[in-house]
Amino acid sequence: MYNHIFFTNILRLLDEKGITKEQLSKISGVSMGFICDLTNGKGNPSLRIMEQIADALDTSLPALLEETDLDRQSLEALTGGKLRGVAEGYERVSLILPSHQAFIARQWAKEAKEHLKKK
Repeated sequence: MYNHIFFTNILRLLDEKGITKEQLSKISGVSMGFICDLTNGKGNPSLRIMEQIADALDTSLPALLEETDLDRQSLEALTGGKLRGVAEGYERVSLILPSHQAFIARQWAKEAKEHLKKK
């Protein structure tokens, strides 16, 4: 599923920033052929390549992997109905917080995981 989210986010950011695949290739140092494979859902990038692309698009790697504007039905269609993730009613988020707020967020995450184990 992450590959699907990754390539759809790349396409979205290219469109938002007005960058071509060729420009992304030059900025990131990733070959044009591999960029095309990625954006067609056929590539299987290494962590290093994903980081290069995230840097070139001036975004964080977690944002490229976890966040998507696709609805659940679209994601299920892309993954052949094999959508994995968190339980209904829960969301996975990535945040940058001050230390005291991060502590609270980690406590919430711990409580949510314990609650999900009981289900």
